[in-house]
Amino acid sequence: RRLTQDVYKYLQRCVENNREFNLTLGVKSTTITNGLKYSLATGNWGDQKKAASSTAGVSQVLNRYTFASTLSHLRRTNTPIGRDGKIAKPRQLHNTHWGLVCPAETPEGQACGLVKNLALMCYVTVGTPSEPIVEFMIQRNMEVLEEYEPLRSPNATKVFVNGVWVGVHRDPAHLVKTVQDLRRQHMISHEVSLIRDIRDREFKIFTDAGRVCRPLFVVDNDSESVNKGNLVLNKSHIARLEGDQTMPINMDEAQRQNSGYFGFKGLIDHGVVEYVDAEEEETIMIVMTPEDLDISRQIQAGYSIQPDESGDLNKRVKAPMNPTAHIWTHCEIHPSMILGICASIIPFPDHNQ
Repeated sequence: RRLTQDVYKYLQRCVENNREFNLTLGVKSTTITNGLKYSLATGNWGDQKKAASSTAGVSQVLNRYTFASTLSHLRRTNTPIGRDGKIAKPRQLHNTHWGLVCPAETPEGQACGLVKNLALMCYVTVGTPSEPIVEFMIQRNMEVLEEYEPLRSPNATKVFVNGVWVGVHRDPAHLVKTVQDLRRQHMISHEVSLIRDIRDREFKIFTDAGRVCRPLFVVDNDSESVNKGNLVLNKSHIARLEGDQTMPINMDEAQRQNSGYFGFKGLIDHGVVEYVDAEEEETIMIVMTPEDLDISRQIQAGYSIQPDESGDLNKRVKAPMNPTAHIWTHCEIHPSMILGICASIIPFPDHNQ
């Protein structure tokens, strides 16, 4: 605003004195430079004169005590509410935080529970264009909203892309399966989230930035597959990952592609691992370990699993398997992935006093 005022005054003077307008004299380069320097130095994002009303702590000096503290600082989140508030709810953990926010790493005192840290595998989406997905669905018999007649197909499923109602579809199960296969074949970005709400007859697709996701192993539920009911991950994938260990660490992207580097990206491209956000997590069934997946399959096949009555006091307590849970879609990578960077380097965190 100050810059435009300066230019406006200079223009006025030029008109009054009948002088030629010179842009280099009219625009003072220091105005914006000094404002940005002040904001970055103090963290008060706003005008220097209105420091009281501006947002504080937008820019911070990066922690460099140790390597772990630097990584932890880079994955810190802040809830912008008053530190002296008496409401306990914002400070408490919520069920949907599982795997996204570390349950242990939070400061003591006033900021407890308001300053959080992202979990190890948590990933924040950067956003991808939504137009190709809409075009694809229109080619797959999606009726555009402008052409939709509610009386002709009242039970059609509504399709939303980034919260915008784009059309309806009469065979949602087929559409969801097709788009899901596209994501697993890496035809569309891995960070696109697909939520099918059967009760409300809605199919929601999100491609926007700023959603927190986490990776999970995919369980093969293809009825024609010989691997049905098992993880998509197999020995060939593990062998390729082991082969990566022999390659030099300091390779750039082109060298990695030429040398056949597999890595975590390879797992995503082959549909072994899938990123799900908190909302998509509501619509899938996640099993805790691959062993639980095997036990579940045996129960469904009619085998009775004998309870462990060895009397070992040190054995791990396991939740009883639900015999009615008939289909698992995903599997946790490891339970320790719920922890953040600092909490995960503590040895035996589940054996405290």
